[in-house]
Amino acid sequence: MNREADFLVIGTGIGGLSFALKAAEHGKVIIISKTAIDETNTTYAQGGIASVMYEPDNFEKHIQDTLVAGAGICNREVVEMVVAEAPNQIRQLINWGVKFDKDDTGKYDLNREGGHSEHRILHHKDNTGFEIQRKLSAAVRAHKNITVLENHFAVEILTQHHLGQLVKRNMNGTKCYGAYVLDLKTQLVHTFLAKVTVLATGGTGNAYHTTTNPPIATGDGIAMVHRAKGIIENMEFIQFHPTSLYNPGERPSYLITEAMRGYGAILRTIDGKEFMLKYDKRGSLAPRDIVARAIDNEMKQRGDEFVYLDVTHKDSELTKYHFPNIYKKCLSIDIDITKDYIPVVPAAHYLCGGIKVDMNGETTINNLYAVGECSCTGLHGANRLASNSLIEAIVYAEKAYRNALSKINNIQLNSDIPNWDHGGTTHPEEMVLITQSYKEMQQIMSNYVGIVRSNLRLERALKRLGIIYQETEELYKKSTLTQNLCELRNLVAVGYLIIKHAKAMRESVGLHYSLDYPSNKTGYEF
Repeated sequence: MNREADFLVIGTGIGGLSFALKAAEHGKVIIISKTAIDETNTTYAQGGIASVMYEPDNFEKHIQDTLVAGAGICNREVVEMVVAEAPNQIRQLINWGVKFDKDDTGKYDLNREGGHSEHRILHHKDNTGFEIQRKLSAAVRAHKNITVLENHFAVEILTQHHLGQLVKRNMNGTKCYGAYVLDLKTQLVHTFLAKVTVLATGGTGNAYHTTTNPPIATGDGIAMVHRAKGIIENMEFIQFHPTSLYNPGERPSYLITEAMRGYGAILRTIDGKEFMLKYDKRGSLAPRDIVARAIDNEMKQRGDEFVYLDVTHKDSELTKYHFPNIYKKCLSIDIDITKDYIPVVPAAHYLCGGIKVDMNGETTINNLYAVGECSCTGLHGANRLASNSLIEAIVYAEKAYRNALSKINNIQLNSDIPNWDHGGTTHPEEMVLITQSYKEMQQIMSNYVGIVRSNLRLERALKRLGIIYQETEELYKKSTLTQNLCELRNLVAVGYLIIKHAKAMRESVGLHYSLDYPSNKTGYEF
């Protein structure tokens, strides 16, 4: 197999696949997927994709809604750019065959969600992400210039470090040459060389015990860039979705889309009382951070394990039409949403921070781009406005594609990168340690770095996670590389970053911390 390409794309959600489809018109593309191509965060996106479509909505309203939801920490220039570019990218999705629901007049049936002042959410029933993923995956598989490698896990991105040169954070000349990639079937690590590398690896939800994210969301791209001395920022801004289905033992948690509250669902305590108006004049349509904190507070004050989401007052047939998958899922656990309240709890849902990128999607490492949830563009600030994630990913895929295309003729493949060191052994007890450390890390993050944080909790989390970190690095140094070990190592790294950035925000100091870059199999130190 030829492991050289013009464009190496790691990740197969809307950002990665839309970039690949555009770049493939100008060169060879290799796509790396650690599971199947369709197993992505995009697939699980229920609510929809935000874009100004019709009056009375306009760009300024969408911009203001985004800035307000982001608590004033958004980059306004980025917000303006994404909002203005959104309609063009919606048309691109439609040209690729994506179907959005329309009303009886033929206009797009736009939903409204928390934090939005107008109806601007395009959707396909309650499985919009699945529809987008299905069409993009089919287009990618059919393209002659694209090679898709499923069940391949990116281990490290390649820089001058792998040529024996010292790489430091904040260096201007660091370059990316591709990635070391683990073939999960053969358990061999191969060297993939590319002129341009794009990370579209998603978020970090599995750092927490309760998350709506699929198991693949383990912060891989973020951890790799951090180890490569790239800049990571705003990791403290974890968005907890207010309404995941309370169904103990199920993981990931099943998401009850925010579109249901936009449709008219009301949050109630277990005794049936509406409570959101105590916290915000927008009631159940307040932004996610406000709603999640309100639910958390109600549960703690009352000693309850969940609250209810009530949609029983809406027309039953219309509810089933708009939310067929949620209706079916709830019915499977004996909840008829047209007659019964839905038990819900907040769950880790989205990372607003990540790999620092400019307005072209390029990271602080040359020839390396990041799009989607793994990136930090400045759009979301402290809290993402509902349904802004999919549009951000495809807008930045367009920006990254155009910028990469302008540079690629001046970039050469670097064939001097050495092969991976396959030294190491595997013992049965190592798997036990990895599994147990994974569970302990999730409990630490959930208990001490959740919706409400304190200095004491963060200090305790840092100490306890430090023990897991040291144990994980020892395993990494001596063990044969496996997917479980890579994911644990990445999650411990992003957990540290979340805690450190949260502590730094509280202490009003800088947010960038030094790590020694690892050589093959030697680990690294915080």
